[in-house]
Amino acid sequence: MSTTALEARRMLAPFRAEIIELLQSLVNTNSVAIPPNGLETEAQRVLQRFLRRHNVAAEIYEVTFLENAEHPYLRRDRKYSGRHNLIARLSGTGGGRSLMLSGHIDTVPVGNDGWTDNPWSGVLRDGRVYGRGSYDMKGGLVAAFATIVALRNSGLRLKGNLFCESVIDEESGGGGGTLAGRLRGDIADACIIPEPTELTIFRASRGGYIVDIEVHAGDADNCFSRDEIVSPALPLARMLGWIEEWVERRRKIAIAEVYNGFKDPAPVQVLAVEAGSFDPQLPLTVPLKARVRVYFQFLPGEEVMTVLDEIKSSFSAFCRNDRFFYNNAPEWKALVDPPLLGHELPADHELTLALSRHASSITGKPALVTGAGYPCDAFLNQQYFGMPTLIFGPCGAAAHHANEYVDVDSVLQTAEILLATTLEWCN
Repeated sequence: MSTTALEARRMLAPFRAEIIELLQSLVNTNSVAIPPNGLETEAQRVLQRFLRRHNVAAEIYEVTFLENAEHPYLRRDRKYSGRHNLIARLSGTGGGRSLMLSGHIDTVPVGNDGWTDNPWSGVLRDGRVYGRGSYDMKGGLVAAFATIVALRNSGLRLKGNLFCESVIDEESGGGGGTLAGRLRGDIADACIIPEPTELTIFRASRGGYIVDIEVHAGDADNCFSRDEIVSPALPLARMLGWIEEWVERRRKIAIAEVYNGFKDPAPVQVLAVEAGSFDPQLPLTVPLKARVRVYFQFLPGEEVMTVLDEIKSSFSAFCRNDRFFYNNAPEWKALVDPPLLGHELPADHELTLALSRHASSITGKPALVTGAGYPCDAFLNQQYFGMPTLIFGPCGAAAHHANEYVDVDSVLQTAEILLATTLEWCN
């Protein structure tokens, strides 16, 4: 291990047990966001209390001002009243580069799948902490805030400023918390987002667009009559065929270098299909409505709006040439509009090289540098506010599913790597 890596490990060693306890406490705290609302504030208070115990100044601020803000990526369908971001700062002595460690505190809902433990248990078993949000992304957040606490307690003053923030409204393509931080002036010379990455460095991320395509047909008055009952369920199968054509088309696009090796670099995925219900509480009947939710992803550097125009034009042609959809025009309802964009940081950027050095030193194996298999707020930081951004975080599994967990040792390693990178970058 390098001298810097050894120093980072030494500085964090006194807090190992407390880091795990903080992670469990955050998982215990419901911070689900279901658009347009979110329940993030109590979890922010948990972080604030941890920071206060270590004399780290932290500000919790309401983001209601977003409702009057002007930005192309402000989601007007979200509600921000009563929701809060948190930011902690360590001022440098001057003459150094600043760094932002930024993560989201909101989680997706627990879902209806079978959890072995209570989704809010935060139970520690076999080196893993289980519960909603443990992996996505409270484990990474804890690693980031352990970094600033270790620095504060060491008494070491860096040249550059260090910021650690916990933002709201990232899930479901929100980005509101990140926008709030940037619009109020919390900007650094670079940023690392500790999303879960399996200790891999993501120097790029995808863009994304989600749409619900919904069609209504038939007449409830025709049930149990001699008239025809028109069901949209079978025609929906033909629409799934149109979607499958786009799956194949997107697999054949020119692949950005950072996504070489990905079997499906720009996936098109069906997230949900609905036509009727198997619920025994509902009467048996022919469905009058059918819908499908489709997720299109884009590579960094793509002209996303041009691709979307092509997709929509193709969809219009499909509907014109299908007798059912010609007579029963589907509705196109975008859930994330404008679409999320991808981002990419060069492999030889100083931040990429610094994070790679310390990840290699601490894990004992060459750092893997590649692209993320998902969109996130990185493009907002880099493309709209000029902050070069990497994504790096712990190991685990089952994000957005039951029995989500994060590996504790990887959380501790993430903290060491973030701290070692901070020591180099800010000094």
